[in-house]
Amino acid sequence: MAGKVIYFKESEVSGVSIPERFTFPFYYEPHPLAKTAAEELKHYLETHTGLDHNFGLDRDAQGMAIGKMFGILVIQDSDGRLGYLSAFSGKLANSNNHPRFVPPVFDMLAENSFFLKEQYILNDINRKVKDIETDESYIALRQELESVTAQTEKEIADFKKLLKANKQDRKKQREEQKSILTPEAYAGFEVLMIRSSLHDKHRLAVLCAACEERLNQLRGQAARFDSRIEALKKERKEKSAALQQQLFEQYAFCNQYGHTKSLHDIFSETVFGKPPSAAGECATPKLLQYAFLNGYRPLAMAEFWWGASPKSEIRVHGQFYPACTGKCKPILKHMLEGMAIDEDPMLRNPGELKALDIIYEDDSFVVVNKPHGLLSVPGIHIIDSVYMRLKHAFKGIEPLIIHRLDMATSGLLVVAKTREAHKHIQHQFLRRVVSKRYTALLSRSISGREGEINLPLRGDPDNRPRQLVCFEFGKRAMTRWEVVAHQDGLTKIYFWPLTGRTHQLRMHAAHELGLKAPIVGDDLYGTPAERLYLHAAYLEFMHPVSGAKMTFEIKEDF
Repeated sequence: MAGKVIYFKESEVSGVSIPERFTFPFYYEPHPLAKTAAEELKHYLETHTGLDHNFGLDRDAQGMAIGKMFGILVIQDSDGRLGYLSAFSGKLANSNNHPRFVPPVFDMLAENSFFLKEQYILNDINRKVKDIETDESYIALRQELESVTAQTEKEIADFKKLLKANKQDRKKQREEQKSILTPEAYAGFEVLMIRSSLHDKHRLAVLCAACEERLNQLRGQAARFDSRIEALKKERKEKSAALQQQLFEQYAFCNQYGHTKSLHDIFSETVFGKPPSAAGECATPKLLQYAFLNGYRPLAMAEFWWGASPKSEIRVHGQFYPACTGKCKPILKHMLEGMAIDEDPMLRNPGELKALDIIYEDDSFVVVNKPHGLLSVPGIHIIDSVYMRLKHAFKGIEPLIIHRLDMATSGLLVVAKTREAHKHIQHQFLRRVVSKRYTALLSRSISGREGEINLPLRGDPDNRPRQLVCFEFGKRAMTRWEVVAHQDGLTKIYFWPLTGRTHQLRMHAAHELGLKAPIVGDDLYGTPAERLYLHAAYLEFMHPVSGAKMTFEIKEDF
C-alpha cells in the first residue's frame, strides 16, 4: 500500500487483461479487477470496526441507520503496477478523513476552514431567529393579534348584518309610504331615509376605523419583532448564497491534461445553471481527482451500495450501481475528457433486428406485439421505434401513439391511424376503463397469493430516469397483483396497473414497501439479464367506431 493505493497481489492480476478503455460510468458490468477490488473493500467494511458509522446492518448499532455508496478505482502507477483506490460518497461518521479512503475534492470539515467559520455565523443567526420566535412576549403578542383580528372581523360582520336588515326595513317603509303619502310628503320622507342610510354608513366607517386602530397598535408592536426576524433572515440568505458560491469555486476538478474547472463553471454549461446540492461529493469524482493529482492512470471504476436501503429509492446491500447522472454526469464529462471510454450502451439499438408483429389492423387503429429492446417512439440517439416502423408501413398515414411501453418491456401496444380514433381510445385510457394485464418474472419467491400496492411515485432529479417513492410529492400509483406460479426460486406474477406512472410495475415490484422482489433483468432497480422479464400480455378497450369490446392477448415467451 502506497498512500491511498492498495496494490493487487500477483495472483489477483495473473491472467487478467488490463482494460483497454475506461468504464462507461453510467451503465457498466464491472471489470474483473474492479470486482476483486470491490470484494476486498466489502471485506474491509465487514471486518473494520473503527468507522463508527451505523449502516443499518447491525440491529444493536447506535444512531440513525444510513446506507452509503462506496466506489473503487482501478489504477496503474508510473511503474506499471496495478492497484486500486477507495472512496465513499458524502461523509462517513460525520468525517471526511479515514485512512483507507481518498480525501474529498474540498474538505468542508477541515479545522478552521472558511466553511465551518461561516457555518458558526449562520448557526448564530439561526439561534437569534429562534430566540425571537420563541420569546414569550412575542408569542403572547401574536396570539393577541390573532384573537383581536378574529374579534374585529366578527364585530364588523355582525354590524354589516344589522345594516343589511336596516336597509331591508327602509325598502319596506318606502314601499308602504309611497302608496300613502303625497308626492311632496314622500319627497320629505325620502330625505329621512337617505339620512338614515348615510348615518348607518358613518357608523360602519367609525367601527372599522376603531377596529383598524386597535389592530394597528398591535401590529406596530409585533412589527418591531418581525422586522428584526426579517432582517436576520435576509442576512442569513445573503450569507448562505455567498457561502454556496464560495464552495462552488473551491470544488475544482482536474482531468488527465491538468485542466481544472470549478463546480460553478461545470454546471453553468448545463440546463440547470447551478450545481445541485452535494454535487462533487460522490465517490467517482473523488477517486478520479486523487488519481490525476498523484499521477495514476485510471483503468476502471465501480460503485456499490453498503447498508440499509433508503426509504425513497431502491438500493440493495452490496449491489453495483452506476454513477448518478444529475450530480456526476457534468463533472465526469470534464474529468474524463480525452480518455478512451467504453461505448455507451444506450447508443446501441437492441431492437434493430427484431420483428414488429402486427396482430390486428383496421381503418382506425393497429395493435402490435412490441419486442423487448425496441423503443415505442424515437429517442434522442435511436430513431428506430414502433412509431417509425409503422410510419414506413402505413405509407402516408401518420401513426398516432396513444400509450407507450418501456424499451425493455415487450407486449401489446395500440396505435391510432386517425385523429378521431386517437382521441376516443386515449380518452378511455385517461378514464382508466382500458383493461391491461402484464406478466412478470420476479427475482425471488414471494409470500402471499394476491394483493394491492399503493406507493406514490415521482422522478429522481439526480438520477433520471429512475423513480422514487415519495409520500409528500409523489403521484398516486396503484397496482393489483396475483401470483401465477413459483419456479426455481422465482415467481411468475400478473400485474394490473390501476394507474399509469413511469416505471410503476418495476418500482412496485422492487421496493421494500412493495413486493421487495425486482423483476428479473431490471437493470435499473435490480440486476441486468439478457432481457427484462416484463410483458404486456392483455389489452381490452372499446372500438372507437363500432363500440364493440376489443380484446387482445399475447402470451409471454418466458
